[in-house]
Amino acid sequence: MNANEIAKIAQIASALEVSGYPKPGNVHRTRDYDDMEFEDFVISGIVIGDTIREACTDVDIENPKLGKYILQAVAETDRWIKNNTNLGIVMMTTPIAVAAAISDSFDDVRENVKVLMSNTSVDDACDLYDAINIADAGGMGDQDEYDVASDNAKNELRQNGQTMYDVLKISAPWDMLAREMTSDMPAVFEIGYPTYHKFKEEKSQNDACVLTFLTILSQVPDTLISRKYSSDEAMKISMMTRDLLNLKDADDFGERLKEFDDYLFNNKYNPGTTADLTAASIFVSYLKSNFD
Repeated sequence: MNANEIAKIAQIASALEVSGYPKPGNVHRTRDYDDMEFEDFVISGIVIGDTIREACTDVDIENPKLGKYILQAVAETDRWIKNNTNLGIVMMTTPIAVAAAISDSFDDVRENVKVLMSNTSVDDACDLYDAINIADAGGMGDQDEYDVASDNAKNELRQNGQTMYDVLKISAPWDMLAREMTSDMPAVFEIGYPTYHKFKEEKSQNDACVLTFLTILSQVPDTLISRKYSSDEAMKISMMTRDLLNLKDADDFGERLKEFDDYLFNNKYNPGTTADLTAASIFVSYLKSNFD
């Protein structure tokens, strides 16, 4: 697929995800947080376009430089927005975008994500660490091994020959995005994208976004919540989401959805990882439509 088209779709997916409302526990068009606003995410979605386009142009499959482009997109975002608005989206979107660029059909995309991730380098790992530090994002590598906040972290990566895939694999047990990127993205390709692709044919784009978000959260406990509180709390939120989703056809579903959004907001439960997975799912859905 053409690099320009892929970049536009990445921007569209980012905009649609943050616009979905009331998307429980996250910033959306009718909910700002103290440290970030709806408009921050809109700007973030726009400014990644040039980097995605560059990443998808003249791809070297053996050395796709995914870390370089993740860092470049996060650094560009940081020029405009001084918050971590899109690290997760960029991490998910970049390998999918590059995979689309080298695929002859939509059916090739997921397999090519796997190929590209396996071809990441030590330089990619170092660039990813720089991106995480710019975004000031906790949880991706702040364990005993290869602590992203350590001054010596990148030297350790180089000494031990750890690629971006390797360090994400280490983070996978406690970080859903790392797990997705090292296990062929099952939440995106098997849950999120099919859900969004179906609902966008039957409902409004907003409803499709919100229902996709709820579907992912109901099946995949959010690791941002589990890191902040506990895995039990994350599971509790997923179970509450499942109960709510079972009422999606009820006359008062909109009211119940708003109440759930208020509950998560007031209790500071922020399923931010689910939002990233939702954006990636919307991205994949629109890629499929454009391949077709």
